[in-house]
Amino acid sequence: MARPVRTRIAPSPTGDPHVGTAYVALFNLAFARQHGGQFILRIEDTDQVRSDVASEAMIYDALRWLGLEWDEGPDVGGPHGPYRQSERAEIYREHAERLVASGDAYPCFCTKERLDALRAEQREKKLALGYDGHCRSIPPQEAERRRKAGEAHVIRLAMPREGESVVRDLLRGVIRFPNEQIDDQVLLKSDGFPTYHLANVVDDHLMEVSHVIRAEEWISSLPKHVRLYEAFGWDEPVFCHLPLLRNADRSKISKRKNPVSLNYYRRAGFLPEAMLNYLALMGWTMPDEREEFGLDEFVDELKLEGVTLGGPVFDLAKLTWLNGRYMRRLEPAELLARLRSEILSDGYLLEVLPLVRERIDTLDAFMEYSQFFFTGDLTYDDAARTKLVAKGRTAPQTAKALRTLLEDHLDGLMEWSAENLEEVVRGFCEASGWTPKELFMPIRVAVTGSPATPPLFETMAVLGKELCRRRLRNAVTELRSMK
Repeated sequence: MARPVRTRIAPSPTGDPHVGTAYVALFNLAFARQHGGQFILRIEDTDQVRSDVASEAMIYDALRWLGLEWDEGPDVGGPHGPYRQSERAEIYREHAERLVASGDAYPCFCTKERLDALRAEQREKKLALGYDGHCRSIPPQEAERRRKAGEAHVIRLAMPREGESVVRDLLRGVIRFPNEQIDDQVLLKSDGFPTYHLANVVDDHLMEVSHVIRAEEWISSLPKHVRLYEAFGWDEPVFCHLPLLRNADRSKISKRKNPVSLNYYRRAGFLPEAMLNYLALMGWTMPDEREEFGLDEFVDELKLEGVTLGGPVFDLAKLTWLNGRYMRRLEPAELLARLRSEILSDGYLLEVLPLVRERIDTLDAFMEYSQFFFTGDLTYDDAARTKLVAKGRTAPQTAKALRTLLEDHLDGLMEWSAENLEEVVRGFCEASGWTPKELFMPIRVAVTGSPATPPLFETMAVLGKELCRRRLRNAVTELRSMK
């Protein structure tokens, strides 16, 4: 008898909700709906340093904006909870101990210093990086004594050392991995929290997931996951690894070359139904090859075996074209409702108005003075280009400073408030040898296109993280083009 179809999406709440998360979620939801099954949202928040409550909330909001609703999850409950991995720590420890007892895993007492030295030696000799099995030969009784004495350790999976691991992917068929190239993966960290590999397999089994549909970057982990299923004596799910979204140069899609935050696309005025349609096109071709179709049509027609493996290119121009097609289908009243729900909402206007009202004398001056609040990418005129370069600095120096500020400080800022922004930028100036007077103007021009604006950090807070980051990246490109 066939297992009931149960699929899942398991994002980590460590940043903005990613288009890749929505892409994988779409295929999981569609397959589950097609077979009358359940679609689960699980939050993989075992990275206690990077996981963030605000990020988790953004995941919920972004997926719901797209219309991707889940049947079980942290906020809706379900029979297989809890659905946050941080709330399942005892479950993982219990399963790790089962593996140690059976000899399928072992304690590893290697220090960070030893592991760093091992990696340095492997790099010097141009060997494959990986754990060398140093603690694998420790007798179980001695290992247990050291554990009871409180010696710091992790738990590692004992992978076969000879032969090959044979695994199966729905799209690629049988894949073979030489076991000598697979190291003994850490399953349980020294702080008692699991790694992705243990938590993922344990959760998928206990939540009765029938089909693991995820990105192809996890194929290299498949032998370790299959080994865990074997060690526990569990039946494997069907594995299906979707092709990665890529930039035009075939590299993995990244924020340095394309907007990847779903929040950006929502803020920029893309329609959720157009975004879903486009994401479906990234891995699927309709039988009649039409490019425009709705979610229900996708659910009816999807065949996982027919997903294409060509490395789909996420083309912003193509998405914009498709979004325009959807926009022109809307009646004026519906289009007005969409504008008022997003870009021209009362809430957003009430954020903008306090910043500009002291600087305008007529109502019609509002549009000219505040236009950068309502547009996407900016065009810099000659006067703005001049001010984009920091006074007393060169264009390359300014470009480097803005890029470093963005990538090392602003990209990871979760609470995008005026106070936090000012603290981060002033701290960067102090640490990098720039003065606020030098750097504030290039930032202002980068995010507004003008040297005369409302207060900088209040303006950035209202514009939002996604739009500011996009404009700063574009400004860096502009500066690099200057002679």
